[in-house]
Amino acid sequence: MEAVEVTLNAHAIAVMFLTLIALAMFTNNKLPMETSSLFILVILTVGFYLFPFSHDGVFLDPLEFYSGFGHEALVAVTALMIIGHGLSRTGALEPVGRMLAKLWTIAPALSFLMTLLVGAVLSAFVNNVPIVILLLPILMSVSLRTKTSPSGILMPMGFATLIGGMGTTIGTSTNLLVVSVAVSMGMGMREFSMVEFFMPVAMSSGIAILYLWLIAPRLLPKRESDLFDAAPRIFSAALHVAEDSKAHGLTMEEVIKLTDAQIKVNYIRRAGDDLLSQPQTGTVLRTGDQLLVKDTAENLKVFEKLLGAVLYASDKPVDEEHPLKAEDQQVAELIVTHYRKKLSCPKSLC
Repeated sequence: MEAVEVTLNAHAIAVMFLTLIALAMFTNNKLPMETSSLFILVILTVGFYLFPFSHDGVFLDPLEFYSGFGHEALVAVTALMIIGHGLSRTGALEPVGRMLAKLWTIAPALSFLMTLLVGAVLSAFVNNVPIVILLLPILMSVSLRTKTSPSGILMPMGFATLIGGMGTTIGTSTNLLVVSVAVSMGMGMREFSMVEFFMPVAMSSGIAILYLWLIAPRLLPKRESDLFDAAPRIFSAALHVAEDSKAHGLTMEEVIKLTDAQIKVNYIRRAGDDLLSQPQTGTVLRTGDQLLVKDTAENLKVFEKLLGAVLYASDKPVDEEHPLKAEDQQVAELIVTHYRKKLSCPKSLC
């Protein structure tokens, strides 16, 4: 192998200095990562344009810095990320999630194994992120129902998706980049097929999945999640008054009494009219009217039963395929520090 002589020059020092600047910018939360990346790329290009670099009489064209954006590996990784994001946004994998959720109620141990296998198989063909997004709420609800530590099932699930991603050349960006670089080096190496690594990964992942299923949950420390103590989520829904509903022909005052004054109607959408009106105690409900309410999922189901109405969410009846959605809500953790302010006492009370 021919030895390559490496010398330290001004361009090398400038690039190392620019690398330090890039690390500092990436660690600054106030600067968007896109802005930092574009700034570094522009500075690098302009710097080599103003101060050309040559080696053995050959000048480096600064435009070559952009050639990497057209590399097939980078394009493939980007395409896989777009596909994964599309799967998350469209809910294409939700039927798989509902199937696993039903299986958890029948055989928890077997369903845990199925969850690990499904996560590993799916992650071999798409990005890990949508798989984790699919399985995370299922496993969290299982932990909440069984009152078990979520770390015992969430950590194995995360590692299962990593294991499955190694089975194909597109399962992880690392495999894709290594295969692409190995072929582009021009050493006579043939191109790898998509399932080139399947057999060795299948043999090793079989043992790994059994370990994650039987041993890992018993070794992981028990960590309680604060989500278990979270307040009930509030959902927006509409109670549709049908012809056979108990609420048909009743006034709003009678409807409130029927629910023991628990229901709080925000607006009424009259039949055949898109306008919303404030509820009045003397308003008589008729077929086709909709009561717009906000409450917990349990209370909304109780109101639906008491009034004999049909519960709607986003203009569709609530069922397994169209569940209630708490739109524009986010779970956040707030730390309230100790704060004491001296209040003056009014003279009339002191």
